[in-house]
Amino acid sequence: MMKTSLLTMTMVMTTLASASAANPPAAIKQIWSKECAKCHGTEGKADTKMGKKIGAIDFTDPQKQAKFTDEQMFKTIKEGVKDQQGKITMKPFGEVLKVDEINEMIAFIRAFKK
Repeated sequence: MMKTSLLTMTMVMTTLASASAANPPAAIKQIWSKECAKCHGTEGKADTKMGKKIGAIDFTDPQKQAKFTDEQMFKTIKEGVKDQQGKITMKPFGEVLKVDEINEMIAFIRAFKK
């Protein structure tokens, strides 16, 4: 009985996460469009001029997505990215986004994978 309940709960959580990725909150789409698409592109391909310049990740490539965990992505979104000279290449969003919103952004990004 306990195994069945746990399995059912896991399936429900997976379904909810998938639904969230397929239909992200409007705020996440807006943040992506305003802040992230400049480098990562509207469809996550990193095919923009700025994306190519800084070597942004193509989120549509499953192999590239597999190279980092959700925890690594969370830290990157929260703390930002600096190049080898210390110049900010991606600003931090830890003060702008709440934990739930960062997790929603991660689900949104993961959904780009083909």
